[in-house]
Amino acid sequence: MKKTLIAVALGVAFTLAQAQLHKIPEFKNLNWQMAPAVGKIGDKGEFKITELLLFLDAADTDRFLQLNGNLPQTSSYTIATKNSSWFGVLRFNDEGYIKDDEKIDADALLASLKESNQRGNEERKKQGLPTMVLEGWYFPPRYDNETKRLEWGTKLRSENDQSTTVNVTTKILGRSGYISAILVSDPQNLEKDLVDFKSALKNFDYVSGEKYSEWKDGDRVAAYGLGALVLGGAAAVATKKGGLKLILLAVVGAAAAVWAGIKKWFARNKN
Repeated sequence: MKKTLIAVALGVAFTLAQAQLHKIPEFKNLNWQMAPAVGKIGDKGEFKITELLLFLDAADTDRFLQLNGNLPQTSSYTIATKNSSWFGVLRFNDEGYIKDDEKIDADALLASLKESNQRGNEERKKQGLPTMVLEGWYFPPRYDNETKRLEWGTKLRSENDQSTTVNVTTKILGRSGYISAILVSDPQNLEKDLVDFKSALKNFDYVSGEKYSEWKDGDRVAAYGLGALVLGGAAAVATKKGGLKLILLAVVGAAAAVWAGIKKWFARNKN
């Protein structure tokens, strides 16, 4: 019988008694910021670090992701729990103001994401990197008009060992772009971790002048809406028929940066 939870497939069980993330040998030399402190998300936002959370700046996030077997990243930031139960990767995308008056077609978006996933896997194979197959929604895109946050979850299957994992992505809209926040969690604890992750994101806020409500006439407006944002933002464009078309090797659901290293992450936590 195929195992559907990565925690089962890898024999991993997370507990509060685990070694703290910042003490794991390969990671302890990273510059983990701890409370009381405020992590800077470039010049666009700030993250208030609480007692149970850790933060990495852009340079150390790049090292952290590469240690997990991923491609190099720039201008990304990490938030994580001290007990290593989950971590999140935050990145600001300077693509302009996203209008939020669009109705989301989850079925059409999933079809486009699967096409992007196939093309992305072809490129990853050329580079000798692990591939993941997008199986469907964990939960479809949903938008909160009050917090200006768009979130969705996808189910992914490893082509190497058929283990399955889940990625949850949140987009936090701002005046000149948006923050992309990707959660990486053990699916067995995902529901709890998702609640904790959403609570942690309350510690993020745009700096004065960058809030969604501070948009003014004359500011740059993105050439797409909420639907294309699910597909990767600038990697998707509107066709003449009003649908969505991917450009070349578009990002695989915007979560590709953390898929490859998920098993190595769990293995380190087990040890």
